[in-house]
This record gives sequence, C-alpha cells and structure tokens, in this order.
Amino acid sequence: MNDADVSKQIQQMVRFIRQEAEEKANEISVSAEEEFNIEKLQLVEADKKKIRQEYERKERQVEIRKKIEYSMQLNASRIKVLQAQDDVISSMKEAASKELLNVSHHHHLNLLSHHHHEYRNLLKDLIVQCLLRLKEPSVLLRCRKDDLHLVEHELDSAAQEYAEKANVDPPEIIVDNQVYLPPGPTHHNSHDLYCSGGVVLASRDGKIVCENTLDARLDVVFRKKLPEIRKQLFGQIVA
Repeated sequence: MNDADVSKQIQQMVRFIRQEAEEKANEISVSAEEEFNIEKLQLVEADKKKIRQEYERKERQVEIRKKIEYSMQLNASRIKVLQAQDDVISSMKEAASKELLNVSHHHHLNLLSHHHHEYRNLLKDLIVQCLLRLKEPSVLLRCRKDDLHLVEHELDSAAQEYAEKANVDPPEIIVDNQVYLPPGPTHHNSHDLYCSGGVVLASRDGKIVCENTLDARLDVVFRKKLPEIRKQLFGQIVA
C-alpha cells in the first residue's frame, strides 16, 4: 500500500472510532439523563408523599380538635339545658311547697271553716297510715304545736279506725308535749327547719319511725313523679 492508501485507511479508522465514541457518548448522555429524570421523579414523588402525609396528619389533628371542641360545646349546652330544667323543676316544687301551707293554714283563721275540717280529717288519715305501717301496740306521736288540738281531737277516731282495719285492739298513742315539729316556713325563717303540717309517729323505743308530714309526702310524690314531670315539661329527656 502506498502512503495515500494508508492515510485514507487511517482517516477511515479515525472517523469510525470518532463515530463510535460519539454514539457511545450519546448513549451515556441519554442513559445519564434517563437516570437523572428517574431519580428526580423519585425524589419529587418522595417529597410529594411526605407532603401528603404531613397534610393528612395535620388534617387529622384539625378534625380531632373539631370533634373535641364540638363535644365540649355539646356537653356545655346539655349541662345548661339540664340546669335550666332543674331550675324549672325546683321552682315547681317550691310552688307546691307553698301550696302545702294552704292545706294547714286556714284552720287557724276559722275553726269551723271547710279547710279546718279537711285538714283535721287529713291528720286522722295520716295517723292511721302510720299506725298501719308501724303495727305497734303503743306509739309516740309528734306534731306541730299549732296542730296539737286538732291531733288530740282525732286520736281516738284514728286509733279505732286502725283497730278495725288491722283487726287488733286500739293502740296507745302518746303525744309528745315536750318536743314539737317545726312550724311552717315564713319570710323570717325561710332557711330554718320547717314543717307544713302532718305527723311523725314512732315505736316506743324509737327504732321504727314513720314520717308522714306534708313535706315528706310531697318529697315522695315528687321523686316518684319526676320522670313523668320531666317528660310532660320537656319531652324527650336529654341523654
């Protein structure tokens, strides 16, 4: 081969090598760019995932706080409603307590009045009820000082009625003339112990007591009727 052929062949080889190098360089560049894009996408997706997780975490926290605040507000509202209901019921009971005074008060004004006879008969019935509960041959009785003459007037009748109902001999009823039940409430002693009327009977040893005052009867009836009263006044009871 002459020099020209050798030079030509060398140039061809150089071009071939250069072309291969350029192709290889392109392949490397494309591969590197693909790897870079893949890694960049992975980093972006990882960041997006972190951001989503952080957002979901904060969203859950906000939702929990909302539920807690709602629950607290709901409980506070329920407490206010229940308190208002209790206030209404307390007012009703207080009004009923004042009405009890009308049962026992009128006989002081007129001993021949209709109310006088009604209250006297009521006292007898209350005494008989206590005797039926105690079933004792001898009992102690306490009443208000204002009611003493009415109670004494009804003792024999009450003892006889009890004896007939229980089929026993009439019991001995000893009226306590030393200790009386408190008087009815007034504006001056509204916070002191009071009794609107009625009687308290006990066995001679004091171990069995039957409280049959008007106030005690009102308490019993009020407790018994309280669910019905709430339903009538407020409908469905707040849970």
